[in-house]
Amino acid sequence: MAVKILSVDDETDLELLLTQFFRRKIRKGEYEFYFAHNGLEALQFLLKYPDISIILSDINMPEMDGLTLLAKINEMRVPSRKCIMVSAYGDMDNIRHAMNGGAFDFATKPIDLDDLQLTIDKAIEQIEYIKGAQKEHAELVDIQSDLSVAREIQQGILPRSFVRKMADSDLVDVFASMDAAKDVGGDFYDLFPIDDHRIGFAIADVSGKGVPAAIFMAVSHTLIKATGIRDLASNECIATVNDILCNESVGSMFVTVFYGIYDMQTGAIDYTCAGHNPPYILHADGSVEMLKTECNLVLGAVDGVTFKNQSLQLNPGDALVMYTDGVTEAENREHAQFGESRLEATLAELKGAPSKQIVETIKTKIREFTDGAAQSDDITQLVIRRK
Repeated sequence: MAVKILSVDDETDLELLLTQFFRRKIRKGEYEFYFAHNGLEALQFLLKYPDISIILSDINMPEMDGLTLLAKINEMRVPSRKCIMVSAYGDMDNIRHAMNGGAFDFATKPIDLDDLQLTIDKAIEQIEYIKGAQKEHAELVDIQSDLSVAREIQQGILPRSFVRKMADSDLVDVFASMDAAKDVGGDFYDLFPIDDHRIGFAIADVSGKGVPAAIFMAVSHTLIKATGIRDLASNECIATVNDILCNESVGSMFVTVFYGIYDMQTGAIDYTCAGHNPPYILHADGSVEMLKTECNLVLGAVDGVTFKNQSLQLNPGDALVMYTDGVTEAENREHAQFGESRLEATLAELKGAPSKQIVETIKTKIREFTDGAAQSDDITQLVIRRK
């Protein structure tokens, strides 16, 4: 597209001079000139043609001088528009005022057209740089808007009502939360009914961060729930999901998962740990025990793998505390990690606490420990407590 240049000068012979000197660029469509004879006419041109990029303006003109015109142009706040001021060689005070007032450059009369060509080229280079930066900024704003929507969608995937609608929901106390390190995260948790007294539950951590992890998270979340409601044993569910992910996985992504099936009437749990952090059991008497888990592979790495399941009995008052590594690997300003020992100490202070209090207390302890340091990983928790 042609660079649009507005020449503002009360001397009419300048129009002929510029069109003659730049005739080749005008003929090739590189430059497009407009001519005004004072500042008022120039403002009318700018209103009519807002894409004018360069203003070549005399300082001393009738009706509205160049300095006033420059001030009006600055009020329009168009960073990609550049003003080149023109005045007599001896008028350096006005030229200095123009440069202080935001002029891009200046030229003195009689105008050296070769030098003017270099100044225009320099202005065009600056204009293209600014327009490029504006375009990148607009794209970043659009991306940020899309990420905000994606965050809302992702948060909407995670359950909020837990097990309140089930017949035996008064026998169990469940709470969970996921705090993403970025706009969208790779962690997730889920709870869903399998029959009238059993629920499937999962907590997982996808490799990587950001949008790719969020997409893989959504796929993994859907597969685990869709497979789990078929009433398969926990290891059979995990094996099925693993084979599907291996066939569809891109970029060598994988996911660690702790998946279980909880019987709300008996407190029995059938669980399978696929490379995930071992949960803790907070017993009714206040003792804390790390759950023993089989060394199963992560999901999405190797298809056809056999996964081993295990069983657990929650007694009344016991709580199963599940988390992702964003909890134990949360760092403070000195890059020390929160660690398992601090998590265990926190749990030891929560004898008899409801699940929500357990989750919120751990989050508070992490905030106190990190002391304002940037969150480097998603922090996700899921607690199931037998009443």
